[in-house]
Amino acid sequence: MYAPENAQETITWQQFEQTDIRVGTIVEVNEFPEARKPAYKLAVDLGPLGIKRSSAQITKHYTPEMLLGKQVLCVVNLGKKQIGKYISEVLVTGFEDENKDIVLAQPAAKVPNGSKLI
Repeated sequence: MYAPENAQETITWQQFEQTDIRVGTIVEVNEFPEARKPAYKLAVDLGPLGIKRSSAQITKHYTPEMLLGKQVLCVVNLGKKQIGKYISEVLVTGFEDENKDIVLAQPAAKVPNGSKLI
């Protein structure tokens, strides 16, 4: 199997296909002062999958106003994760910048909510 330098362990194509990554639009943003690291509570409209909740540590690059209406890529089949008293239903994806702050992963153009990454 192909394994580029500095890559993690190689997985099979079938394993990759099990990861369900969908696009959704952020429709609600709330501060999350109870979080250990600065974060927001998000509601993401995933079209036919409904509105799902997520906690995201994205406060360095984004204000709540900047996030409303923004499309993001979400892993929707990881199961729920409890973060304090908050239940996160999807993982909003992003990349670390040079300071290890998160920059959101987004489609280059608007696509229908719920569209699957293929």
